Amino acid sequence: MSERKEALMRIVVGVVSGIILGLWKTLIFLVAVFHWIYVVFKNKRSKRVAEFCNIWATQAYKFIRYMTFVANSRPFPFSDLGKVLHPVDIKDKK
Repeated sequence: MSERKEALMRIVVGVVSGIILGLWKTLIFLVAVFHWIYVVFKNKRSKRVAEFCNIWATQAYKFIRYMTFVANSRPFPFSDLGKVLHPVDIKDKK
């Protein structure tokens, strides 16, 4: 694909991915607020919630890299979620 066509395609990818990531960000914000309240009262963190938030952070990073022409791999939903960049740093307490 030529650079011009790729640049135009990034508009479509940017709009679709941007809407999805924006909605996902709202969900992440709500989950983070409830998680914060949960941590205050239960004195422990949820690794599953942290991993869910981590997936969004990775996808947002990939989106920014794609939209700024730093990377050519398309962001979600035009590619698989793939692996997260950094693992969650929460130890399970039993």
